[in-house]
Amino acid sequence: QVQLVESGGGLVQLGASLRLSCTASGFTLDSYAIGWYRQAPGEEREGVSCISRDGNSTRYADFVRGRFTISRDNAKNTVYLQMNSLKPEDTAVYYCAADRWTMCYEYDFWGQGTQVTVSS
Repeated sequence: QVQLVESGGGLVQLGASLRLSCTASGFTLDSYAIGWYRQAPGEEREGVSCISRDGNSTRYADFVRGRFTISRDNAKNTVYLQMNSLKPEDTAVYYCAADRWTMCYEYDFWGQGTQVTVSS
């Protein structure tokens, strides 16, 4: 069964850190660029970060640049999103997605999401 599973979300306070994981099963993650997205209640989904297949290229939304770091461990079939200095406005469901052919523009698989809640 092909799937992406996010984990690592939770309830934290302002300024705390979390590390999200996106683990693939049923396929090899190193053939895919991986993007992280988030969606807050009542808001549209927005892109957070992207990492290339080999991990040498990354992209960040302006609102997370300098606070979040995307990385991957292809041996573990996992991509990470390290989130530091969290703010209440970072509260959302975070999703990862796998893109076989482009750099995070057209996705083949999506995960089910993990909730991140930041309290003030």
